[in-house]
Formats: sequence, structure tokens, C-alpha cells
Amino acid sequence: MSDVIGEVFTLMIMAAALGMDAFSVGLGMGMYKLRLRRIFEIGLTIGLFHVMMPLAGITAGKFLSEKFGSFASLIGGLLLILLGLQMIWSSLKSDDEKVITPVGFGLLLFALSVSLDSFSVGLTLGIYGAKTVLVLLCFGLAATTLTWAGLLLGKKVRGWMGSYSEALGGAILLAFGIKLMAALW
Repeated sequence: MSDVIGEVFTLMIMAAALGMDAFSVGLGMGMYKLRLRRIFEIGLTIGLFHVMMPLAGITAGKFLSEKFGSFASLIGGLLLILLGLQMIWSSLKSDDEKVITPVGFGLLLFALSVSLDSFSVGLTLGIYGAKTVLVLLCFGLAATTLTWAGLLLGKKVRGWMGSYSEALGGAILLAFGIKLMAALW
């Protein structure tokens, strides 16, 4: 029972770290005049993508784990470290990218862009044999909730936390990657 609680806790932290991307972009996007219905739809779409992408990653990770064993575990840890570093790096860049409009194809592109890192983490979790349904529930719920929170807060606040939240998410993934790598030695 304690193993399950520990796994849920770990997965929720990882899910929150991955959802920071959606939260930070949602902060900026929330400054658009969005109706509550549109905010609801955006959150559900992001949540759905944060279920589909890790599912694809977990499937690929389980296949790699069966074929390549501990080498696949090494790759999984490295992926988390690289992903964490990339998130930190992108939070430090000071370019003014135009935010994608969250409607139609723009919404799908936005959802894909903030959930790509979930594929990599799903790959790692598949390699390590995480419980698929638990991963998908945690990732989907966290992404949906954080997206809604970012969009709603963005309506109230003018971007004071955006890059910091992405850096925090990157630091968490980096720490998990280092922990996984340390477990191999």
C-alpha cells in the first residue's frame, strides 16, 4: 500500500512539473479575452494531449525496455535530465514569442507543443514499468487543472510568474532524471 502511495505522490509531482508548461503558457494566453467556455475547452484539450502523448511514450518505453533492458533505463534517465535542462533554458530566454491563438488548429498546435515533453517522460516511465492508468490519470488531471489555473490567473495577473513556473518544472524533471541515473549505479 505504501508503494502505491509513493508512486502516486511521485507521479503527481512529475505531472505537476510537466503541467507547468501549460500553466505558464496559459498565463500569457489568459490575457486574451477568453470566455469561461473557451477556457474549459482549452483545459480539456491540453489534458487530453497530456494523456495521449505519455501513452504513446509508455508504449514505446515498454517495447524498448523489453528489447534493451538497463540501456533503456539509462536513456530514460538521460531524457529526463535533457528535458529538465531544456525547460530551464527556455524559461531563461528572453524572446517575445507571439502566443498561438487557442482556437481550432491553433488550439491543437498549442496542445501538442505543451505536451511533447509528456511523450519523453512517458517513454521513461514505460521503461521503468510505471502503472499506465495511474500515469495517464495523474498527467491528464494535472495538465487540465494547471491549464485552467494558468488561464484564469492570466485573466487577473499580467505574467508575473510565467518563466519561473517553467523553470521550476524543469528543475523537478532534472532532479528525477538524476535520481533515476543514480539508481543505475
